[in-house]
Amino acid sequence: MGGFVMELWAFMRERKKFWLLPIIVVLVLLGSLIVFTQGSAVAPFIYTLF
Repeated sequence: MGGFVMELWAFMRERKKFWLLPIIVVLVLLGSLIVFTQGSAVAPFIYTLF
């Protein structure tokens, strides 16, 4: 996984595509939010936001 992150960073740095970074961060945060709230009691409150 670390190799993928380093390769992605090298791609963004070389091609000057730093605008991809906020998109990737938001997607990772939303994905982890969905995974971590899947089995918890907070899940109904999170799903009402979307």
